[in-house]
Amino acid sequence: MKTTVPEITFKTRVRDASLGGDNPFRWQDVTSSDIFKGKNIVILALPGAFTPTCSSTHLPGFEAKYDELKAKGVDEIYCLSVNDAFTMFQWSKNLGIEKVKMLPDGNADFTRLMGMLVKKENLGFGARTWRYSMHVVDGEIKQLFSEPGLMDNCPDDPFTCSDVDTMLNYLA
Repeated sequence: MKTTVPEITFKTRVRDASLGGDNPFRWQDVTSSDIFKGKNIVILALPGAFTPTCSSTHLPGFEAKYDELKAKGVDEIYCLSVNDAFTMFQWSKNLGIEKVKMLPDGNADFTRLMGMLVKKENLGFGARTWRYSMHVVDGEIKQLFSEPGLMDNCPDDPFTCSDVDTMLNYLA
């Protein structure tokens, strides 16, 4: 298992009121160091925006217990998926996500370097992240909860250990 998070540049969109108009967002590069250096971070990595388990349980669970995670000393919680910034934004808007930060890994660079890139061609998804959550302190991976059966074209969608309650129990 990797012991540190990969150093990559995420392509994100941030609100910029100075732009005005209907779409006041600009591109902003955010590096792994920007996110993890000197911070206590929880990542939940999900196969796809708008997909059933990710949308009904996994992401909403972390949103619902955001304050409990923060009370355990976590600085921030990020949801990572191999989707672009536009899709991640619309997904969070659709679900009413206000606390968990969305982290687009559109080119799958982070996911690939984590060793978590899998094919989901059997579902027509292409390349996606395997479902996992992890606790990272100052760039060092302290704990990784990877769903069992990591493989290409997995016939099911395991969701047994990367949930928010597992993370809270670990942090306790």
